[in-house]
Amino acid sequence: MTSETERRRPTIRDVAAAAGVSRGTVSRVINGGHWVSPDARRAVDQAIRTTGYRVNRHARSLVTGRANSLAFLLTEPQQRLFADPTFAILLRGAAAALDARSMTLVLLVAGNEAERANVIQYVTAGHVDGVLLISTHENEPLIASLLDEDIPAVACGIPLGYSDRVASVSVDEAGGARTMVRHLRSSGRERIAMIAGPLDTPGGRYRLAGYQEELGDSFDERLVAYGDYSAASGAAAMAELLDRMPEVDAVFAASDLMASGALTTLRKSGRRVPDDIAVAGFDDSGLAATLDPPLTTMHQPFDRISSEMVSVLLDIVDGAPRRSVTLPAELVVRTST
Repeated sequence: MTSETERRRPTIRDVAAAAGVSRGTVSRVINGGHWVSPDARRAVDQAIRTTGYRVNRHARSLVTGRANSLAFLLTEPQQRLFADPTFAILLRGAAAALDARSMTLVLLVAGNEAERANVIQYVTAGHVDGVLLISTHENEPLIASLLDEDIPAVACGIPLGYSDRVASVSVDEAGGARTMVRHLRSSGRERIAMIAGPLDTPGGRYRLAGYQEELGDSFDERLVAYGDYSAASGAAAMAELLDRMPEVDAVFAASDLMASGALTTLRKSGRRVPDDIAVAGFDDSGLAATLDPPLTTMHQPFDRISSEMVSVLLDIVDGAPRRSVTLPAELVVRTST
């Protein structure tokens, strides 16, 4: 950069010169990166950092008619945002994906009727271009409202009741559960219980389905207890399973938080993990590696989930057909099994 450039605010012309591309290419990158090669996008991104160029968001919104922001909408009570580490990871990933596009992420929480009404009022006022739906329950009323208002949206997980009308990005819930059951069986476990999540959520429904499918004829409904993804519910479900089926030698929880609660109950009951009973979870959000013993779990690629959600939603905003993405979950073996 010349001294003259350093004294004034960098422009698109400066970015184009630093990147070795046309001003039109810079403009396309700034406005979403469509029809730009990966090499050109990387060159422009580097040039923006080098020159210190800042997008005039107000001017861009006047030209495009868009807010240049997306909403991260958690359809749970506010305290769940901080209690469940998966939400924070998804939030961080979505913010990073939008920051790379010089866009803004707006956090919205709708855990009750009043909050739902406020959210609909906010998004229909044009403050955001679309909504990233997080932790939706079956027939979530907000989804119907968003559809009625023609607000672009993509769900994290298959939106039960709306899978034919709302795009989604999810992991292979049932496939991941089958993989975990196979792992537990391969280590010699025969009485494998499950702490399932709420059946009105995709993780609750499809992880239980995969568990049942893998067990086949040996499935026993007495070996299934239910929680709400919290540690407290996992502790209570584990106590229920021990009372009902004391000979259980493995338990697969549909979330790492519920698995952590199960570990607490087992410790209080004098059961050794993994000597007496193996414990496994689902998520690998960071908690699993810190537990005692470290937890075997199914890893969800949260950063990729966030990135794919942003990409799918922005494509819909641009008029592309709705599409859904399913990503694999990976078995991570630690010393709890």
